[in-house]
Amino acid sequence: MTAPPPAAAAPPTAAGPLPRVAGAALAAASAGLTRLRGAKPVHPRGSVVAATVHRTGAARPWGAAWLDELGQDAALVRLSRSVGLPGPLPDVLGLALRTRGPGGSHDVLLASTGTGALTRFLLAPRRDPARCGYTSVLPYRSPRGPVLLAAVPAGPWPGTSARFRLLAAPVRGPWEPFGELHLHGPLDGPDAAMDLDPVLGVPPGLAVPAALAAVRAPAYAAARRARGATDPGGEQPGGEQPGGERGLSGRERPR
Repeated sequence: MTAPPPAAAAPPTAAGPLPRVAGAALAAASAGLTRLRGAKPVHPRGSVVAATVHRTGAARPWGAAWLDELGQDAALVRLSRSVGLPGPLPDVLGLALRTRGPGGSHDVLLASTGTGALTRFLLAPRRDPARCGYTSVLPYRSPRGPVLLAAVPAGPWPGTSARFRLLAAPVRGPWEPFGELHLHGPLDGPDAAMDLDPVLGVPPGLAVPAALAAVRAPAYAAARRARGATDPGGEQPGGEQPGGERGLSGRERPR
């Protein structure tokens, strides 16, 4: 079944020439590394888990529907290691989230970091994907101002293999909860097609800053072309999932 493309973010302001030059350089490097590795340039292997996002709403509104409104989203989570080092060794871990809502698919990429005033911006090697915190590292735009997203481990919950609190914060402010992420399958299960694009698939009410979009978007597009993929399709929440689980519906384009 064919799903709609990711919903577009709010139009950003124009980026200057330097981000566009940096984006072109990063795109060339990304395509070259993709061809060399025969896989994604970073986070080449991972484990895809069915999940649910339970949105309780931020106490102080951000002006962004995904952060402010109550709701429940079917989701997929891909847990991965940035460099692809063997399991016993620490690596920068990734938590890639794809949700499906009325407006289409939305992608959020988080990486293992600290959660302090400075460490929220610093990538940190970790071993256990269920016991470390993740942040977006760089902020999104929202009507309230720049906002960072995070997922931090929470206690066990019936029917889940892992549970994370979902948090949002201004660049220099405290974290504020807006929901929970529940994972429903084994954390070391099989990988699956998830061609994520956090520039095209921004959650409702958020936007990627123009300069950052100018740097990142060409790199994602170049990596897709190098792998022979022409759109950010991949597995969708609700398509056939590892282990036979099903949810809503999904695109069936291979990675």
